[in-house]
Amino acid sequence: MKIYSLLLICILCLSACVSTPPITVESLHEVADFPVGTSVRMNEFKKDPLTRALQQYHFDSLTTGSDMKMHKVMPTENGYYWKVIDEAVAYTQKHEQRLFGHNLIWHSSTPSWVVKKARQNPQWLDGFMKEYIHTYVGRYKGVVDGWDVVNEGFATKGAGYRTDTIWYQTLGPEYIEKAFRYAHEADPDAILFYNDFNIERDLEKFNSMMVMVKDFQARGVPISGIGFQMHIRMDIPNEVIAHTLKQAAATGLQIHLSEVDIIFNTHDDSRGGGIENHRQLTEEMKLAQKKKYKELVQMYREIVPSEQQYGITFWSFTDRDTWIRRFFNMIDWPTIYDDDLKPKPALDGFLDGLRD
Repeated sequence: MKIYSLLLICILCLSACVSTPPITVESLHEVADFPVGTSVRMNEFKKDPLTRALQQYHFDSLTTGSDMKMHKVMPTENGYYWKVIDEAVAYTQKHEQRLFGHNLIWHSSTPSWVVKKARQNPQWLDGFMKEYIHTYVGRYKGVVDGWDVVNEGFATKGAGYRTDTIWYQTLGPEYIEKAFRYAHEADPDAILFYNDFNIERDLEKFNSMMVMVKDFQARGVPISGIGFQMHIRMDIPNEVIAHTLKQAAATGLQIHLSEVDIIFNTHDDSRGGGIENHRQLTEEMKLAQKKKYKELVQMYREIVPSEQQYGITFWSFTDRDTWIRRFFNMIDWPTIYDDDLKPKPALDGFLDGLRD
């Protein structure tokens, strides 16, 4: 039986300056038996009552898109900037949602002043990383449920670490282990993830990551979970996704589908590298995407044991706000709500996957 939220209808009608049709879809987090989340960009989000109402209705977990990354937290050497993170904390606590920390160390969000200083004095970087993680994670100890400790530490394609970063070039691959140890020291109860993209389908990259994960487990490095970003295309075979999920789940670690969206077009994983094979979204494409979302949820539920299901997080839940268009400079429709904030068949597919 479908759930009709009169409260949500009132919020939407009072908050929006447009006529809002009745909400006749079920709440995702009420149907799911694991947390369902979405990323938001806080400055835009707090000005948008319609999106906030939908977020509160569907989700019980929140990840900030960029606001918790190093270039936002410490844009200069002069100190930390906590204001937006504190706003996210207040929002999630008010609405009884989980706050997920994305992320601590990522090459793309490392401020230029950190890179410059590390090149001038390589010995400085390890001490800075320890102080930064201790200060940051310690401030939100017991408030942030889990962290992407290191994000995208392996090569974009194929085997091996990502070597063109100040972290690898200065500290070697050991920087990943150190980051996990420092985060655990700051908050022993936080769930600590390694997070990456394409690991659901690039088997060489996945296997490289798994060697590291198993080594960490063997030596007692405090890793608690694996984050599959899961930015997937419609043509990625389910069999490949199922294989990598099964292997990852066999570690016993928490599994987070951390940045989910499903695109129709293609790209080369670089900024501006979109390839537009489709310029319009057809009804046939909508139904195919619905099926893919259902199958992804089914695989997660069937393959990952319930006690290891950290949850599924959308990387924005509306086509209007998707990062895909901005980053790859291409049109696409990867989410469960359209540009007008109306539910797509993909939302029904996700719900079907939760129910079946």
